[in-house]
Amino acid sequence: MHDPDCAGRLAPQPADRRQLAGEFLRFLIMGGINTLVAYLIYLLLLHWLRYELAYAIGYATGIVIAYGVSSVFVFRKPMRTRSALRFPFVYAAQFLISLGILRFAVEVAHVPHWLAFAIAVGATIPATFALSRWVLHTG
Repeated sequence: MHDPDCAGRLAPQPADRRQLAGEFLRFLIMGGINTLVAYLIYLLLLHWLRYELAYAIGYATGIVIAYGVSSVFVFRKPMRTRSALRFPFVYAAQFLISLGILRFAVEVAHVPHWLAFAIAVGATIPATFALSRWVLHTG
């Protein structure tokens, strides 16, 4: 038998959807600024380093910035040792996935290095948001 009250509790409530939408919007803003900083570092380092190493250095800088801004601005959660220790794993997963996309874009699809970065990062936004949210809400 169908219980309409049960179905209503399982569906996101309007306040929950607004909170999620607000978090996602703040995540996109923070992510855009953070990605721009990492991208500028990447472009600068391309003059001296292979693209993989330039990407890794820019990416590592982004992780440090992302934790503080995600905690305080995006998800409005206090910074805690547990979430701080777990947070880099979100970006480690994103790094590996985006590095694979980056390498595929550059070496197989022959996308220019400068554009491949944007494609790699953009493709991983939904998963990174979901994992970051989970870590900071449970941390």
